[in-house]
Amino acid sequence: VQLQASGGGLVQAGDSLRLSCTASGYFSSSYTVGWFRQAPGKEREFVATFRWSGRRTYYADSVKGRFTISGDNAKNTVFLQMNSLKVEDTAVYFCATSTRAISSTLHEPWTYSNWGQGTQVTVSS
Repeated sequence: VQLQASGGGLVQAGDSLRLSCTASGYFSSSYTVGWFRQAPGKEREFVATFRWSGRRTYYADSVKGRFTISGDNAKNTVFLQMNSLKVEDTAVYFCATSTRAISSTLHEPWTYSNWGQGTQVTVSS
């Protein structure tokens, strides 16, 4: 399945954005879909994941309470709603899928084998 990430843009601190990760086929119930981000000069970091099985969600501490990840089967899309954006949220955001993620590894980029191309999010002060 190919992933298409979209929805990024330039916003001010405190604004909201909704990112979309759309699959060319469909998301199997065995998939875990993750959002990661990478700022210039920094390593790729975990943001949030969504497990279709049980529709469970997990968040990085840095975004908990501000970001919400959700899935829409009919649209083959996983969304990342980002509220109260901060300057430090500026990064390229990637979505990825994994069929082998377990609770202790779902925050690790190496767990995910299929990645989308990324969408830029820039938050100005």
